Amino acid sequence: MKDAPRKPEPELEEYAAADDQAVGKGIRFSLLALTALVALGGVAYLVLRPQKVAGPIKVTALSAPAAASLKALEDIPNTPFIDITAASGITFRHETGAYGDKLLPETMGGGVAFADLDGDDAPELLFVNSTQWPGKLPAGAKPATPALYRNNGKGQFTDATTGSGLDVPLYGMGVALGDYDNDGKTDVFLSTVGGGRLFHNEGGLKFREVTATAGVAGDPRDWSTASSFFDYDNDGDLDLYVGNYVRWSPEIDREVNYTLVGVGRAYGPPMNFEGSFPRLYRNDGQGKFTDVSAASGVQVKNPATGVPLAKTLGVAPVDYNRDGWMDLVVANDTTQNLLFENQKNGTFQEVGALSGLAFDSYGNTRGAMGVDTSRFTADGKLGVGIGNFANEMTALYVENGVNFTDEAISWGIGPASRLPLKFGLFFFDYDLDGRPDLLTSNGHLEEEISKVQASQSYRQPAQLFWNAGDAGFLNVSTNRAGADLFGPIVGRGSAFADVDRDGDLDVVLTQVGGAPRLLRNDQQLNHHFVRLKLVGTKSPRDGQGAWVKLTAGGKPQWAQVMPTKSYLSSSESVLTFGLGSNTKIDSLEVHWPSGARQTLDTVPLDQLTVVEEPR
Repeated sequence: MKDAPRKPEPELEEYAAADDQAVGKGIRFSLLALTALVALGGVAYLVLRPQKVAGPIKVTALSAPAAASLKALEDIPNTPFIDITAASGITFRHETGAYGDKLLPETMGGGVAFADLDGDDAPELLFVNSTQWPGKLPAGAKPATPALYRNNGKGQFTDATTGSGLDVPLYGMGVALGDYDNDGKTDVFLSTVGGGRLFHNEGGLKFREVTATAGVAGDPRDWSTASSFFDYDNDGDLDLYVGNYVRWSPEIDREVNYTLVGVGRAYGPPMNFEGSFPRLYRNDGQGKFTDVSAASGVQVKNPATGVPLAKTLGVAPVDYNRDGWMDLVVANDTTQNLLFENQKNGTFQEVGALSGLAFDSYGNTRGAMGVDTSRFTADGKLGVGIGNFANEMTALYVENGVNFTDEAISWGIGPASRLPLKFGLFFFDYDLDGRPDLLTSNGHLEEEISKVQASQSYRQPAQLFWNAGDAGFLNVSTNRAGADLFGPIVGRGSAFADVDRDGDLDVVLTQVGGAPRLLRNDQQLNHHFVRLKLVGTKSPRDGQGAWVKLTAGGKPQWAQVMPTKSYLSSSESVLTFGLGSNTKIDSLEVHWPSGARQTLDTVPLDQLTVVEEPR
C-alpha cells in the first residue's frame, strides 16, 4: 500500500433464514436480558393475580403519523417524463437465458450505466446483459452480450457494441465505472456469475479486457453483484470493492428445489443458500491490483454458524462520519446490512449494528436490494436509502451524529413504499429546486406471484417521491410526472444523466428479460442549475469521493461525486445542483479526497463547468 498521509476532510456542513438472523438475535439478547431483570420484581404478582381470558389479537394498521397537507400535495411540480426508448435508437433487450429450470440468477440481473466513455461530455449508455446457459444456445443464434450505445449529445443513440471489446458473452449482473489508472478515460468493471471482468478504456469507445493481468477475476465460483471503484487508502487512485451474493451453482439450485403451491418450481429465496464473502482489491498502480479482502476486514462471518454473512446486492461508498476517509454501506438480502468504517490503516471495522443501519426498527433483517446515499435535509444530514423486498418498506436511515435511525415513516416514504418489490433506488433533483428527490424501480421475482399473493404482480410501476422540505417526501402521481414513468415493468437497475444536455436529469430503468425504458425529463419550470465536472490532480482523476457544497439563496446543498448507486448500476459522475428561481450562487466549495479545499468565486449558471483540483 502506498503511504499517503493526509488531512482529515473538513466537515461538510420476506425472506430470512434462521442462521442469517442469528447475528441479530445475539445483538438483541442483551436487551431481552435487561428487560427480564427489570420485570423480575413483578413476577410474583403476575403469577398470583387472577388470570383473564385473552381476547382476540388486534392488528394495528400502519399509517404515516400525519397526512400530507393538501397545500403540499398541490405544490408537487408538473414534470413529465417521456418514454423515448425507441425514438432515441435503443433496441436492447435483456437476455436471461431462462429455459424452464428457474435458476436464481435468471431473475437477478439488469445493471445499467450512464457515463461519458468517449470524452465528448455526452453520456453513453451501457446495458449489462446475461446470456444463454451452456448448451442452451439455439442453433444458428449468437450468444447475448452487453450493449453499448453512443450518445450524439442530443439524446440520440447509436449501437456501438460490435467491435467495442465489450461484445463478449458473459452472465452479467452489474457494472462499476472508474478511471482506475488516472489516464482521463473511464474504465468498466462487470460483475458476473463466475467472477468479475475488467475492461480498460482504450479511447474511441474501444475497450480491452485486462481482468487477468489486473488480478481482479475473483473465483470462478463467485456470483459477483454490486461493485464499486473507490479510493479507500487515500493514495489518489481507485481501488475496487466487489460484493458477492450467495454460494450458488445450478446443482445447488436444483438440490434446493424451491416450489410455490399452485405454481410448482420457482425462483428460490436467498435463505436457502449460504452467504458469500466480498472481495476488496487494492490498486497498486501500473494496472495491477492486490486482493486484500481477508486482511482488510470486509469478510464477515456469522458468529453463530461460521459461514460468510453477506448476501450483497447493493453497495454505497461514502464518508459517513466525515473524517476524510471513505467508508462502505453494504445492503444484504435477508441478512443484516453492513457498515464498514475506514480505520485509516488499510482496514475496516464493521459497525452496522452499532450505527443502526443493520436492521429495521424492530431488529429484523430485510430483503435489501439497491442503495444510495444523500445529504438530503436542509441541514445536510446524511440519508441512506435502501430498496427492500415486497411488503417491506423502503428504508430511509437518517444520521444522528454517527448513528442512524430509520425515518422512512416520518419522512413520508414508508407506508407508500411497502407493497412493491424495490430494486433500483437513487436520489436525484429531478425538478431542479435544490432538494434531492427519490426514485425506485420495482418488479417481482416470480412471474406467477399473483397466483399465491393477490396483492402482488410481476410487473410493477416505479415510485417517485418529491422532496417537499419540511413536509417530507410526497408520492408523485401520474398526473404530475406522466404515465410513461409509471408503466409497470419487471424493474431492476436504474440510473440518471442529462442525456440531451438541457440541464435536467433523465432516467433509464431496466427490466429483467425485457426492454429498458429511457425517460426524458421534460420539465418546463424555468429553474436554473449548475453542472460540475471535477478533475482530480492529487485525488482520483475522475473526482470520485469529492464533496461539493453549494449555497444559493442562503440555502446550502451537498453532493458527492460517486457514480455507484441504485441496483447493480452507475449514474453519470457530473454533479447537478438545482437552483430553483435563484439567479446566482452565494458560494461553492469543493472538498477533495486529498484534503484540499477549493473555493470558487464565480460559477456560470445553466451550463457545465469543469473544475480542476489545485496542484
